[in-house]
Amino acid sequence: GAIYGGSITAILLKTPGTPASAATTLDGYPMATKLGQPGRALAISTTASTFGGVFSTFCLVLFAPLLALVALQFSKPEYFALAIFGISMITSVSSGSILKGLIGCLVGLFIATIGLDAMSGMERFTLGTLYLSGGVSFMPILIGLFALTQVFVNAEELFRGENMRQEMVRIRRALPTLADLKLIATTLLRSSSIGTVIGCVPGTGGDIASWISYDQAKRWAKDKSQFGKGDPRGIAASESGNNSIVGGAFIPVLTLGIPGDGATAIILGALMVHGLQPGPLLFTDHPVDVYSIFLSLMAANLVMGCFGFSLIRLFVKVTAVPKLILLPIIVVMAMVGTYSYGNSMSDVAVMVGAGILGYFMQKTNVGVPGVIIGIILGSLAEQNFTGSLMMSDGQLSIFLERPLCAVFLVLSLISLLSPLYSGALKAMFRKGDKSVSQ
Repeated sequence: GAIYGGSITAILLKTPGTPASAATTLDGYPMATKLGQPGRALAISTTASTFGGVFSTFCLVLFAPLLALVALQFSKPEYFALAIFGISMITSVSSGSILKGLIGCLVGLFIATIGLDAMSGMERFTLGTLYLSGGVSFMPILIGLFALTQVFVNAEELFRGENMRQEMVRIRRALPTLADLKLIATTLLRSSSIGTVIGCVPGTGGDIASWISYDQAKRWAKDKSQFGKGDPRGIAASESGNNSIVGGAFIPVLTLGIPGDGATAIILGALMVHGLQPGPLLFTDHPVDVYSIFLSLMAANLVMGCFGFSLIRLFVKVTAVPKLILLPIIVVMAMVGTYSYGNSMSDVAVMVGAGILGYFMQKTNVGVPGVIIGIILGSLAEQNFTGSLMMSDGQLSIFLERPLCAVFLVLSLISLLSPLYSGALKAMFRKGDKSVSQ
């Protein structure tokens, strides 16, 4: 429910409620504002979130032991290769110049290096402050890059006398159309599968799943021109991907006793408090309890969908609030939320700095998604790269000797080079068309 709720503000205000909803802003906000279809965007988001949750629950029931074996294959080299694969998709999510998208990714990777080195304990770019020694908190940066940046952009429009008042949008229907369902059907299946598999790998999460799902949706689409402009497939990919990790994250908890993320770590503790020891014997010794968990998870997804569809008309009313009233409210909520995250004014300062950075990045068309991807995956890649070299006594061949790792690295190379060969193919076809016409 919390992951789905993050998509509401991501679509209506371009302010993701959770890191997992950041990718939803790429198409959700343009559909709600530029296309004037916030109800349609929320309907697609609710459908995708519910489908992803139900799909992953079915996978949990049917394939839990099999997917647990996949999770066991992951060690430091595989985590590094997965992180590199995630970073390589910057070529897909960058709207406009790929070079500017890469610049944004490098900014994110640099921010990820701030703090103590995980292996050596050396300080890096801390400026002698105790706050930066623990690294830069991700949540203040996320709030600044999305919420505060959008406030600055809207405030500039108000200063120029543009968009002084929001117009009330009338919603004719709160359910997705049949045409939308046909358009996103393949995306829902693909992204839910991706999210389920990523969810069953401990240490990953909805933010990684949503970006990879969005990347793959764009790569497999025949017409990529509408992505970033309000394409339903972009919303469906992100939301089905991040919600399907919930069922996937249960798989290593119930079958191996390994929590997949913070939420399942709490559930693991709750199970042990009640005398249930997660592991292979849990399915044979306590089948009633296991299937009670399955049924409650399925019910939770269905109830979430019912609440979402029934409240869409209420959610959309936020678009009718005048910006002169809405913007100060967003600023106050951003500051209060950032402060409450770590009870630190330093976090608030980071949030304001990220907002200013995001404003200038948006003005220069440098990709903000690249910064988010760099921060999320930078530390994961670095720590597991160093750990892999320690496992192999400094031999880089470890990344090619492990099949799963090699597959991810090859896919990363293809992903990075895809803009080059796609551009070459387009140029070749144009040249052929000209010769034929002559």
